[in-house]
Amino acid sequence: MARTHTVLLTLLPTVLILIVLAGVESAAVKAGKDTEAQRASKRVFMPASDASNFFKRRGRRSPRTYEEYYAEQRVKMATNERLEEQNNEQENYLEEERDEQYERTREKNQQWREFHGQYPRYPHHRYYV
Repeated sequence: MARTHTVLLTLLPTVLILIVLAGVESAAVKAGKDTEAQRASKRVFMPASDASNFFKRRGRRSPRTYEEYYAEQRVKMATNERLEEQNNEQENYLEEERDEQYERTREKNQQWREFHGQYPRYPHHRYYV
C-alpha cells in the first residue's frame, strides 16, 4: 500500500504539468519581433510588376554600359590593391619575425658557448700550445 501511495504522489505532479501544458497553444512572443520580420520581408521582396520591369530593363545578355564596366574594374582594382597590401604587410611581418628569432638564437648560442667555454673551431679561436 505504501508503494502505491508513493507512485501516485510522484506521478500526480507530472500529470498536472502535462494537463496545463496541453492547454497552451504556443509560446509567448513579443509583438515587436513580428512587425520587424514583416518589414524585413517587404525590403527583400518586391511586387511582381516591379520585378518584371527590372528584368525588362536589363536582360541577361544585354551589354553593360561603359559606366558599369569601369565601376566593376575600379572595384576589382581596389580589391586587388588591398589584397596586395595585406600580403606585403604579412611578408614584412614574417621577415622581421624570422630576423628577430635568428638574432635571439644567435645571441643565446653565443652566451651559452661563452659560459661553457666552447667556441667554434676557427683558427683565431684555437689555443696555442
